[in-house]
Amino acid sequence: MANELTFRVITIVLFIAVVVTGVYHRVRAAQSGEKISRREEGLPIQVLLRLFGFSAWIGLLIYMVNPRWMLWSTFSLPSWWRWVGGGLGIVIVPLIYWMFSSLGKNVTDTVAIRREHSLVTSGPYRWVRHPMYSITLLAVVGFSLLSANWFIGVTGLVALALIVVRTPVEERKLIEKFGDEYRQYIKRTGRFCPRLIRSRK
Repeated sequence: MANELTFRVITIVLFIAVVVTGVYHRVRAAQSGEKISRREEGLPIQVLLRLFGFSAWIGLLIYMVNPRWMLWSTFSLPSWWRWVGGGLGIVIVPLIYWMFSSLGKNVTDTVAIRREHSLVTSGPYRWVRHPMYSITLLAVVGFSLLSANWFIGVTGLVALALIVVRTPVEERKLIEKFGDEYRQYIKRTGRFCPRLIRSRK
């Protein structure tokens, strides 16, 4: 039976892999020098999303430094559930790389669209319009199970819910830029998971 150190080490390794992959691709996208405004999200979403997202990351970092500092939000969980969390973490690393590699220099952390934004329909975008958010859900569940910590899970899920709320704004921006091409793309893909039945309208 694994002890806390085992789960903590797994968390650290997966966290580093996820962060390095994300930072690398975001830095590459930022090299264009284009200023990306977050104002179009609306102030409530802009503030609350960063607040809860930042809280989830901080909680996870504290757990990795010293799990005892997060004992107040730990819940009892059988070891096999924590291994499930580790399995999800292992799955998301290649998924994140696949997603970022497909998205290329179009990466932003808001609803704003880059001037040179291109419509990506390859890789995971062939089936899902927002795979980044779907992968984020797996990450939140995986890390909260690994750490057996409800604070990490709750704050992460609230941040994800706020992303879901702002997604229609992002899609309106994409329709403004790509018009009928994006409308057709909507018909054959799901927003967060693959569409089982394609629209014929």
